Amino acid sequence: MNAIRKITTENAPAAIGPYSQAVVAGDTIYLSGQIGLEPRSGKLVDGGIIGETRGALENIKAVLLAAGSSLTKVVSVSVYLADINEFSEMNEVYTGYFKEPYPARTTVAVDKLPKNARIGISVVAVK
Repeated sequence: MNAIRKITTENAPAAIGPYSQAVVAGDTIYLSGQIGLEPRSGKLVDGGIIGETRGALENIKAVLLAAGSSLTKVVSVSVYLADINEFSEMNEVYTGYFKEPYPARTTVAVDKLPKNARIGISVVAVK
């Protein structure tokens, strides 16, 4: 098996703990969860669930690009919502980023996310 390679980009928020933005193992890319942080300031983007969903997905797009991949190569998505009642608003933004065939996806409600974010998203992609 190929060595595990760390992926970093300044176009997404830096890791705030002992983890990588993403790692590549073979042809698979594992991204750490992203919230809707503005990469430069480290502050949550404005716009509630819609803005934060867009911000998280833009961060994911940037990390995938740094890893040599793209949203079209995402095979699995995990979505964590602080308020499950915002599911439909999240889906409106989500469908602007992913097309058929949609990746497999799990969406769960959670009690809290870092920085009191409304959404966290992690993905697995291929090269």
